[in-house]
Amino acid sequence: MNRKVVLSGIQPTGNLHLGRYFGAIENWVHLQKDFDCVYCVVNYHAITMPYNPVKLQENVWELVYNLLACGVNHESLFIQSKIPEHTELCWILSCMCSYGELSRMTQFKDKTDQVKEKNKDAFVSCGLFTYPVLQAADILMYRADYVPVGKDQDQHLELTRNIAQRFNAVVGKDYFVAPEALYTETPKILSTADPSKKMSASAGEKHNIDLFAPVDTIRKQIRSAVTDTGDRSDTMSAGVENLFQLLKACKQTVIYNELLAEYNNQTLSYAVLKDHVADAVIQLVQPIQDRKKEIIANKKAVKDMIKSSSMNIRERAIATLNEVRSLTGLN
Repeated sequence: MNRKVVLSGIQPTGNLHLGRYFGAIENWVHLQKDFDCVYCVVNYHAITMPYNPVKLQENVWELVYNLLACGVNHESLFIQSKIPEHTELCWILSCMCSYGELSRMTQFKDKTDQVKEKNKDAFVSCGLFTYPVLQAADILMYRADYVPVGKDQDQHLELTRNIAQRFNAVVGKDYFVAPEALYTETPKILSTADPSKKMSASAGEKHNIDLFAPVDTIRKQIRSAVTDTGDRSDTMSAGVENLFQLLKACKQTVIYNELLAEYNNQTLSYAVLKDHVADAVIQLVQPIQDRKKEIIANKKAVKDMIKSSSMNIRERAIATLNEVRSLTGLN
């Protein structure tokens, strides 16, 4: 029996920190066991915001190495720009999407504000406005049954479903499957420097813990984590809760329960908590960092492997686009 298809993408921007790992990549690795997974490094999406072309290319391959080190299968991984059919399908689907639908996308306003905050004279690209259609093309190209999403992406997935249904109505055939959201429990990791914010690369180095940072740096960042801002209250502070969340995410259940009991008894030393969290994180990242070293030592072979997997996955895209062209009268 054919396995259900899962599609997910990740932008080659920023470093691969613990928030991104626990929020997405760890789940990608688990999903590979039960689904036909297609994962892409979405470099077309990355150019919707101001960027450096040279840095973009470096970031793409760095992210590829990192994903492989984390356990993503190379057969499932491709680089978006190596499959130009995505952009052609995007154009066709953009003609099935209204201006009004795109203007209601809340992330467009958020990202426009980000551009203006960094440079008030910077222009906001049309690509930033229409990228939800490209996202729809990414998903529909592989007839994805499921898309792992967070709540902030619900609106974009609903747009994809609307586009799929409109396409089917226009061509008079139930061709595209309306993809479903795949909600999986993933820990929400916050900044250890400011637990009122999520862990983010764009907020600066102190606001994220790089999965591939030296272990001494990781330990130092966790030891400097914000805990209580004053006297302890009956409610666990966001900083302390975030440290416990990290411990839980690292699958340290026994230690988690022991330290939580100490916290509830008001006997827990935060220095001890931080040391246990640092130990747990380092235990998690060391084998991943070791695999990364092996990958870096064989860069050419790895690049050839990903170029090959991209070409294999492209065959699926070509088949879909040929059918779409016929259905829309473009062949």
